[in-house]
Amino acid sequence: MLVYRAAPMEWQGWLTLAVVGVTLVAMVREVAGPDLIMMAGLFALAGAGVLTPAETFAGFANPALATVGILFVVSAALRETGALDDSIGRLFSRARNEASGLIRICPPVSLLSAFLNNAPIVAMMTPVVIDWTRRVGLSPSRLLIPLSYAAILGSILTLIGTSTTLTVAGLVHESPGMEKIGFFELTPATLPIALVGLLYLQFVAPRLLPNRMGPVDRLGEERREYTTSMRVEMESPLIGRTVEDANLRQLPGLFLVEIVRGGRVVTPVGPEEVIETGDVLVFAGVVSTIVELQRIRGLVPISEEDVPAHRSPDERLIEAVISASSPLIDQSIRDANFRTVYDAAVIAVHRNAQRVPGKIGEIVLEAGDTLLLQTAPGFIRAHRNSPDFYLVSELPDSEAPRHDRAWIAIAILLAMVVAAGTGVYPISIAAFLAAGMLIATRCINGRIARSSVNWSILVVIGAGLGIAGAMEKSGAAAAVADTIVLASGGLGPMATLAVIYFSTLLLAELLHHNAAVALTFPIAVATATQLGVDTRPFVMAVILGGCCAFASPVTYQTHLIVYGPGGYRFADFVKVGLPLDAICAVVALTMIPRVWPF
Repeated sequence: MLVYRAAPMEWQGWLTLAVVGVTLVAMVREVAGPDLIMMAGLFALAGAGVLTPAETFAGFANPALATVGILFVVSAALRETGALDDSIGRLFSRARNEASGLIRICPPVSLLSAFLNNAPIVAMMTPVVIDWTRRVGLSPSRLLIPLSYAAILGSILTLIGTSTTLTVAGLVHESPGMEKIGFFELTPATLPIALVGLLYLQFVAPRLLPNRMGPVDRLGEERREYTTSMRVEMESPLIGRTVEDANLRQLPGLFLVEIVRGGRVVTPVGPEEVIETGDVLVFAGVVSTIVELQRIRGLVPISEEDVPAHRSPDERLIEAVISASSPLIDQSIRDANFRTVYDAAVIAVHRNAQRVPGKIGEIVLEAGDTLLLQTAPGFIRAHRNSPDFYLVSELPDSEAPRHDRAWIAIAILLAMVVAAGTGVYPISIAAFLAAGMLIATRCINGRIARSSVNWSILVVIGAGLGIAGAMEKSGAAAAVADTIVLASGGLGPMATLAVIYFSTLLLAELLHHNAAVALTFPIAVATATQLGVDTRPFVMAVILGGCCAFASPVTYQTHLIVYGPGGYRFADFVKVGLPLDAICAVVALTMIPRVWPF
C-alpha cells in the first residue's frame, strides 16, 4: 500500500514538538498544576508566532469547554437539592457487607455518571462510603477505589459523562469535514467495557485492594464536641425505621445520646428502637457530622425556644465564640433573648472539650463557649467585629438542601438528556438551558453555581485545544503520524489503531486525561489520513484510551478525591488499575472496529 509521506517540518513544527515535550516533562515532574503548565505551553507557542492571537484563544471559545463548565452547575444542583443522596445514598446505606456494598454502589454510580459529571458524584459519595464502612467495620480503602473506577466506567457511556470526551468532541467540532459526535454514539462500544469493568470491580478487585484505614482527621474542630437536638418531622424518611436501619448508630464522631418521645426519655438508645414522628433525637459529637445530619430530609434542629428551627435555603451555619466581655455571660440562652437580639438560633453548644447537658435554652453561657448558630446571610458581616464574640466563622457547605425541589432538578436533568439525545438541541445549548432553569426554579443559587465550576479543568481543556491546533498547523502532528505509520502501518490499520490507543493511555496515566487526548487527537487524525482510512475509529481510540486510564491516582480528579480519604498509596492504584487498563483495552480494541469500521 502506498503511504503518504508528510513533508519535512519547518522550524515551527520542531518548536511545537519541543514545547509539547517540555510540557509533558513538567507535568510528569509536577513542576506546577496542569492548568498552569498547559497555559505556559500555549503562550510559548503564541509568543514564538506559531499561533496567532485568534488561534491562541480559539480553544476557550469552543462549545465543548462551555459545556463542561455548565455541567458542573447541573451536577451541583442535583447535590444541593439532595436528589443524589436521597437516591444512591439511601440505597447504599442498606448494604450489610462488602459484597453487597459494591453491588449497591458501583452500578448506580456508573449509571448516574453517564449523565452527570463524575467528579461531583464521587465527591458527594465519598463521605457516604466512609460513614458506611465505619458502621460495618470495614476499611474505606475497600470501596473508595471501586467508587472512583465505577464513576469513570459509567462516564464513557454518553457524550457528557466526562470532560475528557467533551474535549475530543470540541476538537472534532473544530475539524473541517468531521461529523459531530452523537450523544449516544459511544454507547454500543462502551457499554461492554463498562459491564466487564463492573464485573472486575465486583469479583476481582476485592482480591487486590488493600485493607488499610484512612488517615485520622487531626483538625482541631474535630475534637470539639457539641450537643444538639433534632426533631423528626412528618415528611422524614426515618419514620418507621429502626435506629440501626436509619444509620444513626456509630456515626463518625457522633453519638445518639437519647430520644425524647412525649414526656418519656429513651436512653440508652438500642439499635432496634423504632423512630416515630415528633421524636426529638439528642446527639453529641463533632460539628462536621452535625452539619451532615441537617442535610437529612425531615430532621430539623431544636432551637433555644424548644421549637424546630426550620431552615431556609439562604440561611447558614455559623460558629461563634463568646468573648470575655460579652453581655451573654452568666445568662441562659433563653433569658438572653438570643434570637431576638442577634437574629440567629442557637442549635448546639460546645464548652472546653466537654459535653454540655440539658436543653439548649436552659444552658447558662460562659466565656469561651462555642455556639453553633443558624443565621441569615448577613450575620457574619454584622458581627465579625462585635465585642460580644471572639471569632465568627461560617461552616463550609452548610446550606440546607432544597429537598422540595429535588423532583424539579431530576425532571430538568431528564429533559436535558432527552433534548440532547434526540438532537432537538446541541448538548451545549441543552446544558445551558438546563442550568438556567435550575437557577430560575431555585434548585441552586447563583453563588453556589459559580463556585461549583472547576476552573482549572476548563483552563486545561482550553489550553489543550490551542496546543492541539498548533500541532496540526505546524505540521508536527503529521510528522509524528508519519513515524507511527512507518513503524506500524505495514501491519495494517488495526495495529496502528492499537498504537494510538496505547499512546493515549500512556499519556493519560502520566498527564491529566484532558491534556492527553488534546495532544494525541491531531496525531490520530493525521495517522488515519495517511493510511487512507476513516478517521472515526482513531478518534474513538483517543477517547477510550484517554478515559480508561486507572493506574495513576494523580492524573484524574475522581482518583484524587478518594486518594487521601482511602489512606491509599500510589502502588495501590497501580496494582488494581493496571489489570483494568488491560481489560478495557482488549474490549475497546475489539469493539471499535466493529462499531466504526475502517
